[in-house]
Amino acid sequence: MSAETVLIAARAAGLTIATAESCTGGMVSAALTNVAGSSDVFERGYVTYSNAAKEEMLGVKPSTLSLHGAVSEETAREMAQGALSRAGAGLAVSITGIAGPGGSDHKPEGRVCFGIAKTGAEVRSETVEFGALGRSQVRLAATDHALALLLRAAST
Repeated sequence: MSAETVLIAARAAGLTIATAESCTGGMVSAALTNVAGSSDVFERGYVTYSNAAKEEMLGVKPSTLSLHGAVSEETAREMAQGALSRAGAGLAVSITGIAGPGGSDHKPEGRVCFGIAKTGAEVRSETVEFGALGRSQVRLAATDHALALLLRAAST
């Protein structure tokens, strides 16, 4: 997925973008800001690796984290909504997952939850099981998927 295509679609829709990243550690923000001229569309990115950062920077509820865990669609939705509202952006994507190595039977390596929030629309979420591809490959796949979610949301 091309970050440039995402920026073109968001620009055409009059949307600014914010990101809320955990397991990707800023890779989506880096992909977007690697494109010259992205500053008129990209508002800001939050790297919220710890639960405390998710709570403090994005307003994720402690109860959501304790009930569902950091790697959950519930947390991904709150991360996306928090990025959207706190950044004053028109579109936000969130990523939280288990890049590996490791994981558990309940939350295996390669499970990544995404949230997508757009002004005036319901916050959506989804989980993708990338599998045990290795840390770098899971992070790259999650970045690409997040860009695709942004493109889809900017185009509708």
